[in-house]
Amino acid sequence: MAELTRLANGLTVAIDPMPGAQSAAIGLHAFVGSRSEADGKGGLAHLLEHMVFKGARGRDARAIAEAIEDVGGSLNAWTSRDQTTFHARTLAPDVGLALELIADLVRAPTLDEAELEREKLVILSELGECLDAPDDLIHDRLFEAAFGEQPLARPVLGSEPSIVGLTRQDCASWLSEQYRPERLVISAAGKVDPAHILHLAEALFGDLETTAVPTIAPANFLGGIRSDRKQAEQTHLALAYRGLPASSDEAPALSLFAQAVGGGMSSRLFQELREERGLAYSVYAWTQGFADTGLFAVNLAADKARATEALNLAREVVESAVEGLTEAELNRARAQVEASILMALETSQGRADSMARSIEIFGRIMTAEEMLAELRAVDVAAARAAGQAMLDGPRAVASIGGKLALAA
Repeated sequence: MAELTRLANGLTVAIDPMPGAQSAAIGLHAFVGSRSEADGKGGLAHLLEHMVFKGARGRDARAIAEAIEDVGGSLNAWTSRDQTTFHARTLAPDVGLALELIADLVRAPTLDEAELEREKLVILSELGECLDAPDDLIHDRLFEAAFGEQPLARPVLGSEPSIVGLTRQDCASWLSEQYRPERLVISAAGKVDPAHILHLAEALFGDLETTAVPTIAPANFLGGIRSDRKQAEQTHLALAYRGLPASSDEAPALSLFAQAVGGGMSSRLFQELREERGLAYSVYAWTQGFADTGLFAVNLAADKARATEALNLAREVVESAVEGLTEAELNRARAQVEASILMALETSQGRADSMARSIEIFGRIMTAEEMLAELRAVDVAAARAAGQAMLDGPRAVASIGGKLALAA
């Protein structure tokens, strides 16, 4: 049975023991990401995530890596537009070491100037890889088309000028101002002792002072076009409509609509564009919800000569589903989503991540039964209505390697 505790300073601790497990997953989830960066500081959240691994509380980068790998564990992190997560997997006896290392990373990083300049070069290389990968870059271009000049539109990696301009003080200020206990969740699952985890959390984070939490600027899906003429073998395309905030009561209906339209090989998009017309090798639909807004999107890549045809057909397929989605399609989509939830929850990492995400959205831990009940409550009329609502709003189109965006 998962347990949720809030320390006196506001930091949240979620623990889900798993009988029979021999390992544990534990992470620190900070509900702040690139959308909170100031103008001209693009990439700061991601740079800070990298920099803390360069040295913390007397350990250099090698010593940090050896400390976790000496016990057969792993330690890593990732940054998104609205979250930064540090996570570890270990055998049960070493979960305390894992949390201690994570605490060192975010509470006592060295932030060495020379390491900072070297790590900027690493991130510039990462940025270059992204720019050379149209199937990655198209997502950034789609956010730019959807949200214009708003902070949510900015790429997580930043840009070359912004990365070059970031300083040690920027990193230190970001950590001290943004990593406030009210925004932090420690999430642990697997072979864990709740009393032990709570003791560690209090010892390692209980003295973190509560201060005013910086506000996050709201975002509004505006819609628009972003056409990148970068050379590519195919034209990469993305079409998006205004979706729903993650906490919306209608979010499960839109999720099932997206799954039915483009979530698998049996979906309408896959069958129509790939199997029937041969227009695209890869085509899929997805949704993403934030605290205040969301997206429903379709991604595909097509031959340059047929890209306009492919994009227009994708739009027609989405629109036709609003009128013609069937009970069989909805039930198939529901089965796929339910299976993905239950399969993820079979792993300690899946459970730890699920708890953190639930706390971020709802302020509590949703059980698997609750998640499944929400999905099972969606009927065809609700799924169609969710689809219609997003079609009634603006849309965004992004393309790489072609000039067809205006045709959408």
